[in-house]
Amino acid sequence: MTDHDQRNNDEELSLKLFVVLSRALQSIKKRVEEDIKCLGLNPTEFAVLELIYNKGDQPIQKIGDKVLIASSSITYVVDKLEKKGFLKRRPCPEDRRITHATLTDAGKDLMDDVFPKHKAAMQDICSGLDAQEKEVLIDQLKKLGYHAQGI
Repeated sequence: MTDHDQRNNDEELSLKLFVVLSRALQSIKKRVEEDIKCLGLNPTEFAVLELIYNKGDQPIQKIGDKVLIASSSITYVVDKLEKKGFLKRRPCPEDRRITHATLTDAGKDLMDDVFPKHKAAMQDICSGLDAQEKEVLIDQLKKLGYHAQGI
C-alpha cells in the first residue's frame, strides 16, 4: 500500500469513526433523556441536581462549565429547581459576591430515590460492553478528546 493509499484509508476511517461515534452518542443520549423524563425532570435539571448531589454545593456561576450548558441558562434552571423546592441559593460565607446552589431536603430525598434508578438505567444502556471494554473505550475517548482540544 502506498503512502497516498494509507492516508486515504486513514481519512476514510476517521470519517467513519466520527459517524459511528456520533450515532452511538445520539442513541445513548436519547435513551438517557427518556429515562430522565420518566423521573419527572428535564435533562438539564437532572444534570444540575446530579452535580450538586454528587459533588456538594456549587457556585452557581461555575455550574454551566461542569454540566456543559450555557451559563446564560443556569439562572433559569436554578430558578426552576428552586421553585420546585429541590435546591436553594446560599451566599458564600468567604465571598458574598458568590452564591452557591445547595440541595434542599426535598432535593436530597428526590436524588436519593432517583439516582440509583438512573445508575441502573445507565448500566442497562451500557451493558453492550463488558467492564474491560468500557475501560478501554473510556481511555481511548479521553485520548481522542484531549487530542481534539489541542489541535
